Amino acid sequence: MRNIGKEMKAPDKVTQKMTRSGTVSENLTTGEISSISERQPEESFSEEPTAAAEKTVQRIETELTRHSSKKAAKKAQREVRSKTHASRLQFTPEERADPALEKYIRKSDQKADKLDAARAVIPKKTKIVRERTFDEAAGKGKTRLRFEETDKKPNGKLRHNPLSRPAKEALNTVHGEIYAVEKENVGVESGHKVELAGEFIGGKSVRAARSGIRHHKLKPYRAAAKAEGKAFRANADYLYQKAVHENPALAQSNPLSRFMQKQRIKRQYAKNLKKGKTVKKTAEKTAKAAKKTAEEIKRTASFVARHWKGCLLIVGIAFVLYMLFGGISSCSMVGGNSSSAVIASSYLSEDADMLGAEAAYAAMEAELQEKLDNIESHYPGYDEYRVTADEIEHDPYVLLSILSAWHEGVFTLSEAQSTLEMLFDKQYILTVTEEVEARYRTETRTGTRTYTDPETGESYTEEYEYEVTVAYNYYILNVDLENFNLSHVPVYIMGEDTLSMYAVYMSTLGNRPDLFPASGYIGKYITNPPAEYKVPAAYLEDEQFARLINEAEKYLNYPYVWGGSNPNTSFDCSGFVSFVLTNSGLYNTGRLGAQGLYNISTRVSTPRPGDMVFFTGTYDTPGVSHVGFYVGEDESGNPMFLHCGDPIQYAKLNTSYWQSHFYAYGRLNYN
Repeated sequence: MRNIGKEMKAPDKVTQKMTRSGTVSENLTTGEISSISERQPEESFSEEPTAAAEKTVQRIETELTRHSSKKAAKKAQREVRSKTHASRLQFTPEERADPALEKYIRKSDQKADKLDAARAVIPKKTKIVRERTFDEAAGKGKTRLRFEETDKKPNGKLRHNPLSRPAKEALNTVHGEIYAVEKENVGVESGHKVELAGEFIGGKSVRAARSGIRHHKLKPYRAAAKAEGKAFRANADYLYQKAVHENPALAQSNPLSRFMQKQRIKRQYAKNLKKGKTVKKTAEKTAKAAKKTAEEIKRTASFVARHWKGCLLIVGIAFVLYMLFGGISSCSMVGGNSSSAVIASSYLSEDADMLGAEAAYAAMEAELQEKLDNIESHYPGYDEYRVTADEIEHDPYVLLSILSAWHEGVFTLSEAQSTLEMLFDKQYILTVTEEVEARYRTETRTGTRTYTDPETGESYTEEYEYEVTVAYNYYILNVDLENFNLSHVPVYIMGEDTLSMYAVYMSTLGNRPDLFPASGYIGKYITNPPAEYKVPAAYLEDEQFARLINEAEKYLNYPYVWGGSNPNTSFDCSGFVSFVLTNSGLYNTGRLGAQGLYNISTRVSTPRPGDMVFFTGTYDTPGVSHVGFYVGEDESGNPMFLHCGDPIQYAKLNTSYWQSHFYAYGRLNYN
């Protein structure tokens, strides 16, 4: 039976929703909330305001400390890098305390400081660097980014653009074509003149502005490069002096050996710089010295095997050189130094490179000759061409000696290409100028006139001819080519050390007389060297003359080197006379030219041994051009003189050549 009295009740409304603590059930009737998810409720990590502020301050302090530490580390790194870069040597306290090395250490430090100052001026740029690190504790790698300051690359070229010359020549060709047709039309000619003037003024202004801006921007880079070169030389000088200090026997060796040792040190130091390394203290240890000696012997053997014929003459030449440069103490020393003498005085480049360099230089000369021969086609449109040109020529041994010295013994054709262009520009100076003359010519013209018959009164017109004087412009192209002489170039581009190498190569012709048998030097140096001459003993009874001859004969057979003034570089004529007079103690002339020696002497008509003899016109120069010492007469009564010819030698004064150039005798009042 149904219970009618029981109260009826509506069910509660329940909803579910997702919260941070998981899924919950909410009874909308009672307001109860119950969790139906297995997820644990999230804990509250909220902090009081005071605790949050303290934590923020700690974080700021930590960040500031980290930033300061990072900045200090970078500063320390820069200081270390500044003191240990490849151009700065590191010296031990013992080395700095050594009086023999003090001067060279101080110079090295000074040049390094100047280099650092020059590098600091170079504009900088900041770049982002990716750095990968490994956390061993976590076993994970991390990548972090950092800023690094580097030098900006120069916005421009420090060297001349080789395309500028062809571009200029192309422009000249265009104007030449215009010249060819403009003579027919005065209006066209005048318009072209205005165009040329505008191009010249505008182009010059633009070039000047660009050049000024470029020069200003590149100034710090040039200064840094110059400072780097000085630092390099100072460091190389120190390393050489250190080697001499540690090996006293080196200081007693002949100048040639010392020179080659210095060059080796320079090359090794340059090699280290190229690799970005600092110079090691162990560079002169026995092991490395032995290795270098073995390599040298190997190279010498290879050279002798390839050129055994030329080497038959080398032993004698090496012996003479050794005797000239310092003498010997035992026969073993001759044998021990013969290989070094061969290497030092020989062309060591491959034949293909040497012959290729000569061919390349000859090709440039042929191109220049073709330009002179066809000057009208290269510069068309002129009424007259006036060409004054020296002979285009050079001696191949002079070229190879320059290249070998310039490249420190060995070069390839590709390495020598820029050097060849530099030498060519210095030897041949081509000057092209335009000259305009106002000239007049007589022209026959036709006119008309009216004639009236007096009898009939009739008028008629008739033609007649007449002459007029007309002014016109006459265009002349003056072309002047000066051959400066390749043998005169070395003194202007080389330091004393490099010039010494050049003199050694010229004295032996690189021990390769087979390369260019047609050269004039073969006859003068190899097949027909200067004849020996002994000054009569009667003349040597004069003490002053004997002192002069004793000094002068030390340098017999030294090669002629334009601008040379001491035994290391060899001599030219005036350098030889000045050096002998000064070092014999007879007269301190300093370094004078031939004209200068003539100016300080007294003219005499009857010479005596020891007087100077002067010549003119031996080469293209005003005034006195050559000088030597008069040394009396030989047994046959021929007047003789000692001079720096090519090479230094005795010669007869009464030959047709010297008589045609003879100028005067001069005498000094010796001390």
